[in-house]
Amino acid sequence: MNQKDMVVRIFKALGHPIRYDIVKFLLDEPKCVCELNENIEFTQSNLSQHLRILKDAGILKSEKHGLQIFYSVTNDEIRKLIQNADNVIRHYIQDIE
Repeated sequence: MNQKDMVVRIFKALGHPIRYDIVKFLLDEPKCVCELNENIEFTQSNLSQHLRILKDAGILKSEKHGLQIFYSVTNDEIRKLIQNADNVIRHYIQDIE
């Protein structure tokens, strides 16, 4: 897979509203699946599918602690990407008002 394909994969993964919400929820600190389940209104199996897509795109990583699995954003560049996207939208809204 080349760099262009990898970038497209990241944007596709973030292009779903639920996956975007998941990443935003995880920006500050790792959270266990139980916390994600409480805050993202989907079935466990559906949530697992979204998490897998985000992991496959290199956006999230997981770590097992005992019986719980914690998810976190892979690196600061992903955080910056989300923040930059939010800033683009904020400027866009200001420009059209």
